[in-house]
Amino acid sequence: MLNFKSFRAAGSVLAGVELMHMIRKNQFAIDGADTMSFADQFYASAGMVRPV
Repeated sequence: MLNFKSFRAAGSVLAGVELMHMIRKNQFAIDGADTMSFADQFYASAGMVRPV
């Protein structure tokens, strides 16, 4: 298991994991998600640009 130096870091990682599970189960919907991969949907919801 991972060791986290702070509760904030652990919370951020767990929130990302939960978001990915919600995207895979189609419980989280964003516009245009039909044509995006799971990773693209994650980065779009996080407000980030996916690294290439």
